[in-house]
Amino acid sequence: MRPTTLALQPRASGTVTVYPVDMIAGARYVHTNLVARDWRALAAFYTDLFGCEFVPPQRDDAGPALEAGTGVPGAHMAGVHLRLPGHGAHGPTVEIYSYTPALEGPSTAVNRPGYGHLAFEVGSVAEARTLVLEAGGRPVGDIVTLERPGGRHVTWCYVTDPEGNIVELQSWA
Repeated sequence: MRPTTLALQPRASGTVTVYPVDMIAGARYVHTNLVARDWRALAAFYTDLFGCEFVPPQRDDAGPALEAGTGVPGAHMAGVHLRLPGHGAHGPTVEIYSYTPALEGPSTAVNRPGYGHLAFEVGSVAEARTLVLEAGGRPVGDIVTLERPGGRHVTWCYVTDPEGNIVELQSWA
């Protein structure tokens, strides 16, 4: 028997309908994909600054199966998976690929629907921000501190990696 959870369906009237949903058995978070202009440079940024680790093998795929799976005629993708720090040998990865053919991406914006950002907990947000900017990233906003329920505080800021993907740097106290 599959587990059941409750889903919420917001209505225009402001009411919410609650209904049961069968969960997908065995679901587990595995990775987030970043499409890069230069996957090698972007992978170096995440390994050098955040301690992400290369997970072999390096990928280099093309052909009918990739075209069918991506829906992109003539698709070719190359790149790597990087293990995210802090979750052990079987933790999630960030998958960084370059595609041919490539499309231009939308402008960077924290409030654009879709993928928003990767977040890393760091010892010092200010120091991490400086290192990201020195490595070719750009600032998005200022460093701020917010109080959370229970009296905890999170200091954080948004920056971008060298390709314009948003990265959150955060520290909790």
